[in-house]
Amino acid sequence: MNSTQEKQQAGESRYASEVSVVVSGCEKDDARMVFDVLRAAFTTDRASVDVPHDVIGKRPTAWVVTVDVTEARVVSGPVRIGAPVTVDAQGGYWAVDRLRESLAGAFAVRVVGTVSGDQEEEVRLRLENK
Repeated sequence: MNSTQEKQQAGESRYASEVSVVVSGCEKDDARMVFDVLRAAFTTDRASVDVPHDVIGKRPTAWVVTVDVTEARVVSGPVRIGAPVTVDAQGGYWAVDRLRESLAGAFAVRVVGTVSGDQEEEVRLRLENK
């Protein structure tokens, strides 16, 4: 195998383990709790000081993070949120399942919608207190 093929396979493997997560339909403090759980369980592209904040005006707000589910860590237990949170997760089937299973360690997780593709899926989750 040549180096070009190896680089391509390494890039494909990295993307297969990444999940794009959009948190919406909640207050900024609840979004922060979800991000804290994701950061505790996986490597993300959001630093701990990069916290959700309110947007001025009456527009819907969504917060986005990319999560690498390659190396999962144990989530310590249930986390309290003020109200249910909507999470849209998009990525490979294995990666999205791994993300959902990890969130289930902290929240009651309900799948409320799915869109399946050839190699990826998008899942809408509803997170509530356990």
